[in-house]
Amino acid sequence: MSSLSPRRPLVLLALIVVMVAIFLLDTVTDYAVAAACFYAAVILAASRVLPPRGLIILAAACIALTGLSFFLTRFGTYRIGLVNSAIGMLVIGITTWLVLKMEAAKAAVQEAQARLLRVARASTVGELTTSIAHEVNQPLAAIASSAEASQRWLAQSPPNVDKALQGLGRILADAHRASDVIARIRGLTRGAAPERRAFDLNDAVQDMLALSRSELDQHGVDVALLLGAELPCVYADPVQVQQVIGNLLLNAVDAMAGMPAGERRLSLVTARDGQGQVSLSVRDRGIGLPAEQPDRVFDAFWTTKAQGLGLGLSLSRTMIEANGGHIRAERPAGGGACFVFNLPTTGSEPHA
Repeated sequence: MSSLSPRRPLVLLALIVVMVAIFLLDTVTDYAVAAACFYAAVILAASRVLPPRGLIILAAACIALTGLSFFLTRFGTYRIGLVNSAIGMLVIGITTWLVLKMEAAKAAVQEAQARLLRVARASTVGELTTSIAHEVNQPLAAIASSAEASQRWLAQSPPNVDKALQGLGRILADAHRASDVIARIRGLTRGAAPERRAFDLNDAVQDMLALSRSELDQHGVDVALLLGAELPCVYADPVQVQQVIGNLLLNAVDAMAGMPAGERRLSLVTARDGQGQVSLSVRDRGIGLPAEQPDRVFDAFWTTKAQGLGLGLSLSRTMIEANGGHIRAERPAGGGACFVFNLPTTGSEPHA
């Protein structure tokens, strides 16, 4: 709707001109010509720029014009004109009702989708609990160690102030690190509406790798990271993109659970694609994708996990496409699976 805002007055003016034309056509032609039915096209066109109340007012105006045209027409059989006018009014009413029902259904779908996204975020955070604890415990343990060392430096006679100041500097750095981890988790779990902005995809990848580090280490997964240099910022919701990256990482870990420890390898590559966008590919050496229709993994409730719901990849596709991107699944020649998504850059975002 926002993309139509600057053109809205022009669209409304065009609709008024069309309504006047239909009214004149209905008035100067024979009763047998049911020109009033064309008002349905006006209702359909107006549904893209008017709220429900405005649409109802417009429909009432169309019905009023149909009645006025009937009384002003002087050609044809009166009874035929009465029937055609009633049909026209009925068509206007039914079209308006159907449009309002469709808009209500669309709003309900969007609300349900938003709830599913919040559930998916909470689910991902639950799966990352071990990684979160590991990431938070590391700076907290370092803070405690630095504080004890600083106490010992200050307890010396004379106090070693330089060493104590170095310890305090490490405490401050580790406190900021712990705060950053908490901020990332808060971002993943917030239920706020999507907010698209420019951000560095490489930073998002590194943040999610940091959150998933203990999970990757626990399962003996070797990670190869190849980040493209001087990539433009992508224009998307960073929380949703991090959710997708985290989901792909967890799926890769699950897919390689049955592989020998030395063969659990994961590679992440960012690069420019051929369409001026930035892409991320996540490839594992796991069980692979279905031989036919690999994109079937994006279908809702389709899963190979015994305890899985089959919503992760489906929601990932929804989030990527909602941000103007595209995600696909590939079957690499060497086995395993590769998921690739691309996102628009700051030079290609839609203008409001």
